[in-house]
Amino acid sequence: MTEIEGGPSVLGALLSAYAGKDAVRHRLLWTLDARLGRLVATTSEAMIGAIRLAWWSEALTDETGVKGRGEPLVDAMRREGIAPPPGLAEWLDGWEAMLGDIDLEAYAAGRGGGLFRSLAGDSDVPDWLIDAGAMWALWDLSGHASNAQLADQAVAHARQRLLAKAPVWPAAWRPMRIAYAMARHDIIRGKRGPGALTLRLYLRLMRIALTGR
Repeated sequence: MTEIEGGPSVLGALLSAYAGKDAVRHRLLWTLDARLGRLVATTSEAMIGAIRLAWWSEALTDETGVKGRGEPLVDAMRREGIAPPPGLAEWLDGWEAMLGDIDLEAYAAGRGGGLFRSLAGDSDVPDWLIDAGAMWALWDLSGHASNAQLADQAVAHARQRLLAKAPVWPAAWRPMRIAYAMARHDIIRGKRGPGALTLRLYLRLMRIALTGR
């Protein structure tokens, strides 16, 4: 696959490596998530941000293939047959919830739930997968929020999204299982996520990938 400028987050790239035959699809989806995150982070006007997010929605849902042509990520997703991916509308709504007055619940269910639905490649997924994605998204936010109060609120909300019982994760959902388990390790301890992929976090990822916990 041709490398796309920006690419996925380091964590997203590592998780994609555990997606087997779906690795390219996962990497593109994580790249989109990173692009949307940068879009929101660099937008000071909520209305402008909403317009920019709407562009991605229109480009990825355009059946004619005209809108967004020439944008490398859009072109790559079309070649892979994942434009639009399942959960795109919720995913975009989740990121939009970070513009203006922040709505953590809408962000978590939208960004995390939409992303995990897209990674699963199916719109019809169990509620627990959406909750797992929401918890992961809040953990991720807690490690990158510059506002300490917002980071702590994200951790508190994430604790409410912890799965009551361990589900049976399909083998194809291994990357999401790893992501959830990494986040759960911190959230049950009331800790924020890390701001970058540390050696300790990398070793945790390896351990979870090997042992499942």
